[in-house]
Amino acid sequence: MIFINTLSVINDFLHDLVGGPLMITAIIATGLYLTWRVGFLQVRKFGTVLRETLFSIFKPAKGAKGDISPFQALTTALAATIGTGNIAGVATAISLGGPGAIFWMWVSAFLGMITKYSEVVLAVHYRRTRGKMVVGGPMYYLEHGLNSRLLAVLFALFGALAAFGIGNMVQANSVADAVNQAFNIPPLITGLVLAAATAVVIIGGIRRVASITDKLVPLMAAFYFFGALTILLLAAPLIPSAFASIIGNAFTGRAAVGGFAGAGVMQAIRFGIARGIFTNEAGLGSASIAHAAARTDHPARQGLWGIFEVFFDTHVICTMTALVILVTGVWSQGLEGAGMTTAAFNQGLPGPGGYIVATGLVFFSFSTLVAWSFYGEKCFEYLAGSRSVMLYRLVWIPLIPIGAIGGLRTVWALADTLNGLMAIPNLIGLWGLSGVVIKLTREFFSKN
Repeated sequence: MIFINTLSVINDFLHDLVGGPLMITAIIATGLYLTWRVGFLQVRKFGTVLRETLFSIFKPAKGAKGDISPFQALTTALAATIGTGNIAGVATAISLGGPGAIFWMWVSAFLGMITKYSEVVLAVHYRRTRGKMVVGGPMYYLEHGLNSRLLAVLFALFGALAAFGIGNMVQANSVADAVNQAFNIPPLITGLVLAAATAVVIIGGIRRVASITDKLVPLMAAFYFFGALTILLLAAPLIPSAFASIIGNAFTGRAAVGGFAGAGVMQAIRFGIARGIFTNEAGLGSASIAHAAARTDHPARQGLWGIFEVFFDTHVICTMTALVILVTGVWSQGLEGAGMTTAAFNQGLPGPGGYIVATGLVFFSFSTLVAWSFYGEKCFEYLAGSRSVMLYRLVWIPLIPIGAIGGLRTVWALADTLNGLMAIPNLIGLWGLSGVVIKLTREFFSKN
């Protein structure tokens, strides 16, 4: 009991440190600085971003170095970012900050595009070969670019531990809850099935993870997207007022209405930006671990996939969720999280709506669980060597059913806080190596 209480106190202190205004400000300031340094690349070269990503999905990967295709790197990264944040996170932003929070979520994603771009560029530039595998990520650009072994070790330590929370037990619990509510299946059964399915995938390493995510991510995204699109088409006349509410309330706040308690401008800014960071993970450095394994001829070319990743995750998927919540009017009924999104889909599509959210949550959470297992093991591998990978997987799998039944909540809360701590060494690296990002960006666009 004393250990649990001590752990809770430590977690509360760390959560205030990394989840409060200071950390949010640091991440936004980094995105703003990098955006200015690259000359608002996400605007000037957005056509190039689409041409090199969305319109080049079936184009053969350039360059021989790497273990997976650029598209597989994207889907692996999206598997980690498209998750509960797109369903529950958006609803939480609206319930706490009002419709205006979505505008600030867009702002954080706009800046996050270049933050993610910079992380990917550095990860590919400083990646290394271990045996037959290509490895990279913040720990490698912190050590070999910034020449700080200490920051590299801290990032890897935080990443390896944080994965058990945000990437494992939280996701398993979300899947178990969704399946139990929709299909009345006991959480333990869901947890055991999920653990078995995850084991089959992650034992095969990054190539098998990528081979699953490049099929699962497009499928699950399309399923959820078209469900939301159907609702929006049926409620098309209400969409302009929903956008007006988002933009207007971003600068004026929202008075209390229905079950909504009301929110000021500062609440809209705080919760919109915080939820935006949570859903696209720009600033944490985690996604660059997957992108580092991509076959590409230049770091900046893979970096463009990082821009597209944030755009698709937040500006497309999160916006669809927000609009469904707003046009159906459930945001003012006092609901929170996934419950609000489920109610919105049920109202927009009576009958199948709730199943769309439940199924989407299952696939989103499962893909996040698989992708974060890779992130965590790569961080652990950096600390303990290649032979440690199987040990990490053997610990990872049993924790899935434990998370599904709601066990070790204090532990996973601390792990989620450690997820925020990952940002500190990563942001230091981004500032310190911004000159490298600029150099590689200029080099790439001078030839393309």
